[in-house]
Amino acid sequence: MKRKLKFLILIFSILTMCVLSSCKEDESRPTFPLSAEIFHSVAGKQVAFTALTHSAENWTWDFGDGNTSTEKNPVHVYEEGGYYVASLTASDGAGNSVAKEVNLAIELTPYALLTGDHTADGYNGKTWKLAASHSVNDKLVNSDASLSLMDEDIEYLPTGAFDLYLGLAEAYNDEFTFYYDGSYRQNTTDGSSFGGIVYAIVLQQLGLTTITKTGGEAVFGADAFALSTYTPKDNATFVFTESEDFSIPTIPPFATGVQPPGIPIVTYPGVMTIDFPGSTAFVGVRDFHRKVIVQEITDNSMRLIMFLTMSPDAIVSQDPLIALSTTAMILTFSVVN
Repeated sequence: MKRKLKFLILIFSILTMCVLSSCKEDESRPTFPLSAEIFHSVAGKQVAFTALTHSAENWTWDFGDGNTSTEKNPVHVYEEGGYYVASLTASDGAGNSVAKEVNLAIELTPYALLTGDHTADGYNGKTWKLAASHSVNDKLVNSDASLSLMDEDIEYLPTGAFDLYLGLAEAYNDEFTFYYDGSYRQNTTDGSSFGGIVYAIVLQQLGLTTITKTGGEAVFGADAFALSTYTPKDNATFVFTESEDFSIPTIPPFATGVQPPGIPIVTYPGVMTIDFPGSTAFVGVRDFHRKVIVQEITDNSMRLIMFLTMSPDAIVSQDPLIALSTTAMILTFSVVN
């Protein structure tokens, strides 16, 4: 009996020491203040979010597209690609809260690539300018369905072509800024714009511009391009279409159809376009035809197809003004950092 009592006393002592030791550990364990960080991983349009928090008991997520969650580590699928700001608000039992956010680029659409990250601090649109370096894809072509080379001997434009061969280095100066809300801004650093000479002559005859410089005679046998005075209008807008069948008036040998009242047209099916309806605004090359085809676009580069009328004979009507395209220019534009 005594042996059993001693054994019970020993067990009680051990348990007491353990409890006291545990209490001391609890008393010495630090209490971390409420904090939160966000970890995320992206796969296509799906994003897995992880809340890295201390002392939090509740988690509220706003994914930036109108959807929310109260899970600690949610997975969210965005319906559309683009730029988003996802935010986390973590709170503790005492009602304290802390917020964090993260900027996301989800399967960027062509429109997002064109206009830039509108969620970034200090966003002021995305600015592009004609790349003087050019590429093997930069060409002078006919405005036919296949965009065949205008001159078989000129397979592509070499670096600085508008400066070296036309004497119009100013062609590389203009900047074109696209905004997420559809507004548009141009910057002509020298007060002039680069474009086709036929269009510049027509505007000069109407008293709407003054030609300041011409070029192209050495290459084409006659001046084909010009610099003319231009003041960009405020409150300009643009329209971006990701896929459409785009038709433009062209000379009869290039036509794939006819539109009333008997105007020959060429149609480019399923192309991306930028247009400036009801405006004198343009991008790249100033001519009768302001709507352009976006042949390719990435985060830092885009390639546009712009149409020109290079023969006075291609102006088939003055009222309304109808000018048939004779030529197209495929040019690369780079982002201005």
